Amino acid sequence: MNTKPSFTSYDDMRANYRLRCPDDFNFAYDVLDAKRPDQSAMIHVDDTGVRRDLDFGFFQQGSRRLANALTGRGVKPGDRVMVILYRRVEYWTAMLALHRIGAVPIPSPSLLTTKDIAQRVNYAGITAILCEDSITQRVDAALPDCPGLHLRVQVGGAPAQGWLDFEAIMAQASPECPRTPATPGGPDPLVIFFSSGTTGMPKMVVHNHKYPYSHYTTAAVWHDLNPGDIHLTLSDTGWGKSVWGKFYGQWMADAVVFVWDFRGKFEADALLRVMAEHRVTTFCAPPTVYRFLVREDLSKHDLSALRHCTTAGELLNESVFHAWHKALGLPIYEGYGQTETTLQVATFPFMKPKAGSIGKPVPGWDIALLDESGKPVPQGEEGEICINIDSPVLGLFDSYMDEPEKTASVKFDGWYHTGDKAWADEDGYLWFMGRTDDLIKSSGYRIGPFEVESALVAHDAVIEAAVTGVPDEVRGQIVKATVVLAQGYVGDEALTKALQTFVRELTAPYKYPRIIEYVDELPKTISGKIKRKEIREADLEKYAV
Repeated sequence: MNTKPSFTSYDDMRANYRLRCPDDFNFAYDVLDAKRPDQSAMIHVDDTGVRRDLDFGFFQQGSRRLANALTGRGVKPGDRVMVILYRRVEYWTAMLALHRIGAVPIPSPSLLTTKDIAQRVNYAGITAILCEDSITQRVDAALPDCPGLHLRVQVGGAPAQGWLDFEAIMAQASPECPRTPATPGGPDPLVIFFSSGTTGMPKMVVHNHKYPYSHYTTAAVWHDLNPGDIHLTLSDTGWGKSVWGKFYGQWMADAVVFVWDFRGKFEADALLRVMAEHRVTTFCAPPTVYRFLVREDLSKHDLSALRHCTTAGELLNESVFHAWHKALGLPIYEGYGQTETTLQVATFPFMKPKAGSIGKPVPGWDIALLDESGKPVPQGEEGEICINIDSPVLGLFDSYMDEPEKTASVKFDGWYHTGDKAWADEDGYLWFMGRTDDLIKSSGYRIGPFEVESALVAHDAVIEAAVTGVPDEVRGQIVKATVVLAQGYVGDEALTKALQTFVRELTAPYKYPRIIEYVDELPKTISGKIKRKEIREADLEKYAV
């Protein structure tokens, strides 16, 4: 890429920032192969603490060999390939190899069950799979129900029966893989992501080869990366967020991708130790992670190398923002996007962050807040976040795979409808309210769950909270909170009254939860997002009027 852009203000960026992606762009050829082979690309730390420093030459050679090995075994442009590789180095090699071929990777989370694998293989028409040895038994158990799955490649361990060994097939392949006139790029399909599925069966989101180019903004501007920076985005490779922060944009910005391949339960103290030991300079994680981090003694860890922090995925609680800033002197810059998009809205380093706001629209994304009739709402009123698609939008998904009706249900009348609600303040900052289905209508008021959740987690007793509406004869709905408590607290009547009073003091009185239910854990998708729909459905049975 060109020299990192520099802006004095948001208005300066809006006026002067444009991304112009080549028509035939292919990340593997146009970015990876343009790098010096000896330039640092990745620092990888495995679950035992072993560190590997890898240069671009490693990924250039490995992806070429793997592309040739797969092509020689029948993988061709357009084939759909499931990839389940945790945060292993081989994930990046596999993705790049498939980009060279024009086959379409489907990154998938390691928590998929045998049933999940069978459903998704058949739903997506997947013909090949690359996965690590700990997953192969689940795939084999699904195999009788997956007649179209012809090629299986195992990473790590001695290959199971019927599986090819990843390293062995690479070793036998040629290291030459030149670009040809037939090499896919530009509008051709690049990758398919499963959506998080908070409201039903996950959709299959198709992005084309221009998609990575849009992530330059994510990395160079929002993450504020300089050449040589060590950037950590804490995301599993089974989700779209991993390519937001562990891949395309970071390498385009000449930063070093830091990967911590931890297994098992997330431990905040362990993450802080890793960040300190390896001198991570920029960091991105969902608000849930920051909520656990601020409960640690941050002064125990040398985080002096850390200079810039970002978050996305859900709303950042105001109390967490202030606690992090107080402890480290660093604000957290929030961003917003979806599996269907790249970064749409953000608070950039040259903007004053407002705790709880997702920021302002990214240049190239013509965003409006529309009411149910498709008209823009006045400043201060809630509306659906919609993207103007009268002309192509770099970074916006092409379609929901094989489901034109679902695509047409969100792309119509010149707009892509995100299904998310927000309002804009007098400075043009957007404030996220939640999914359309999550809004609570009580006594004529419309209440977004995130504001109430944010107030609850500001209390020392609360680790996590999910706020929903339950039926009420008088008010239509009343606010209910499902709460996970910190160690040492008991969910009794006294605590319930204390939490209700606490929320009333932080928000408008009508927003406090009239019902509080205490649970050991919240129902979540395998990407970690709260399943409010599942809570609502259970509440309908408990509290039906």
